[in-house]
Order: sequence, then structure tokens, then C-alpha cells
Amino acid sequence: MPAIERVEILMVDLAPKVVRTDAIQAFVSQETPIVRLYDRDGAVGTGYSYTIGTGGSSVVRLIRDHLAPMLIGRDADMIEDIWRALLFRMHATWPGAVTSLALAAIDTALWDLRCRRAELPLYVLAGGAQERVPAYTTEGGWLQLSVDELVEEALEAKERGFKGAKLKIGKPGVAEDVARVAAVREAVGSAFELMVDANQGLTPDQALRRARALEELDLAWLEEPLPADDVAGHARLAAATRIPLAVGESLYSPGQFKEYLVREACGVVQVDVARIGGITPWLKVAHLAETFGLPVAPHFLMELHVSLAAAVPNGRWVEHIPQLDEIALDGVSIHDGMAIPPEEPGLGIDWNWDAIEQRRVGAATLVVD
Repeated sequence: MPAIERVEILMVDLAPKVVRTDAIQAFVSQETPIVRLYDRDGAVGTGYSYTIGTGGSSVVRLIRDHLAPMLIGRDADMIEDIWRALLFRMHATWPGAVTSLALAAIDTALWDLRCRRAELPLYVLAGGAQERVPAYTTEGGWLQLSVDELVEEALEAKERGFKGAKLKIGKPGVAEDVARVAAVREAVGSAFELMVDANQGLTPDQALRRARALEELDLAWLEEPLPADDVAGHARLAAATRIPLAVGESLYSPGQFKEYLVREACGVVQVDVARIGGITPWLKVAHLAETFGLPVAPHFLMELHVSLAAAVPNGRWVEHIPQLDEIALDGVSIHDGMAIPPEEPGLGIDWNWDAIEQRRVGAATLVVD
């Protein structure tokens, strides 16, 4: 039995490479809790999750004080059993972001450990459905950029081979949002995919007006037009527009996704491996979406999602937002606009431990008594 005998917990803080603002917030930093699990056979698994600038210390404390002690002596191969045990330990605070982020850091470490022991890459062990997934970029579409900057960034992305680009919307007026997107569409042509993201910043009437005005621009999706807990509002909007609605980055349990799917309130599932609580529930949501005939285009964390999107048959897109470059030796491989999952055993992230040590914010270790 590969029993866990040591748990290490730390956090690093990573600044964004570019200014990132959307309709409701700014992405000021990526607090990155990291968990390392050591088993008695000498194998090590590393996992992580993230915040966008607040709450990272709370995630670390939750892991250290409540979840990590439960791991000592557990069979590392029993991932589903461990995930459910941790979940029920924290049932009073779940579903919710802090609990899911803590669970994800541990669960991704368990999957890394399993893959390393099996000497298989994550995308194969988790399903092995495809060997490459189209990539789109978000880095050139932030809300603070001018129209000229949006056009320049989109053309550069197209030149680099990306298959699409996402633009933020949420300007005060419908006309301004539409003009910005229309300028980019005219510049890149009809074959290049465009997505728009409102980041939950619209009211139902604002969302409907924008959806109707944007329909002629042939968008791949309209992302988070309304608050994530407004399933009924998304269902009404989905029935009123030809643009597929994309949701998922602000949902924290498979059951929340089920409600969206049953009520036909979305057309693209953007399940986030950190915010859903790890790889174990991520796969459940992806396969649930498959049964409804819906694609998965996971939010952020491209270093993990490239493997997960390739693991399932409905993995449609990988979102390109580089954020681990300062603490990882290799970035995501992209060729001709297609993201290629790593072939190395494990999650496929080659951590730069010297850089992590330099950026470390606190640490804790638990070992077998």
C-alpha cells in the first residue's frame, strides 16, 4: 500500500504578466497554494490551486489545520475515497471557493502521484481521448484595452497560430461593447473564433440587448453574462439568443453544473479544476457534459487543463493565459494553434523549485508520528 507519510504545504505569489481587468475586478496576483505528498515507497506528487489575489492564506490554513492531517497513513491510490472523506470533513463549508481550492491542491497532488507511479501522463491515465486541443488566448482581450489595442492583439494572436481570442465586455453602453467586438471581427475575418466574456457583470436586460446586438458577429460563446447563481436567468437568456452561453468558472460542485445542464441554461461548460475541487470532480463534470452533448472549454490553469481537455472526447478548447512561467521550467506546448498535452508521467508540470523557494510565502510539514 503506497501510504502517505509526509505532507508539505506552501504558497507562492505570482504577478500577472499584463494588466488584467474585466467588468467586475482586476487580477492583481495569483496566490498559488502548493501541496507535496510523499508516500512510503519514495514517490512524490505535487498539486496546486490558485486565487486571483485574496484568500490564499485561508486556503493554506484550511489544508494545514484540517485536511492534511487526514492524509497521513492513507492509501494514496484510493483517490476517490480520500476526496470524499475530505469533502465530508468540510461539508459545512462546501460548496464554496476556499474549500474547493483546498481540496483541489490535494487532489491534483494525488493524481500526480498516481500518474508518476503508473509512469503515465495525466491525459492518458484520465482517459486518453485526444492528442491535441485547439487553443485560444485571453491575454489580449482585457477590458481596459482600447479598440486599436484589441485589434492589434487579436491580429498578433492569429499570426501566432491561435484558433481564437476572447474579448472582455462590460462597457457602460451596448454600442461601445458591440463596436469593440465588431472591430476585431472585421480585422481577423470569419474563420478566426471570437468569444466574449461579461464576468457576471450584466443585468438580464443588459445581457439580452448585448446578445441580440452581437449575434451577427458569429461568436463562439457569451461567457458569464449574469451572476453564476442565476440559473433561471441564464436559461431564459439561452432560449432568447443564438449565441451559446458559457458558464463554469464560478461553480464549485458537480451538482451546480447539473442544474445548468438539466435546465438548458448553458451551451459551453467551463469547469475549472481548482474551483471544482480537483481532477476527481472535474472528470465527473466533463463526462456529465458529454452526456448532454456539450463541449468543455475549461477556465484558466492551462498547464493542467491541456491534459484534462485531452483526456475527454468533448474537450473543445484550452484557454491560453500564461501564469506559471516564473516557477515552471517548461510552458504549455502549442503547435499550429493546438495545445499538446505533456507526455511525461504526472501532471506534466516541471516545477522550478529554486524559483518556488525564492517566492515562497510560509510553509508547513506534517509527517508520520
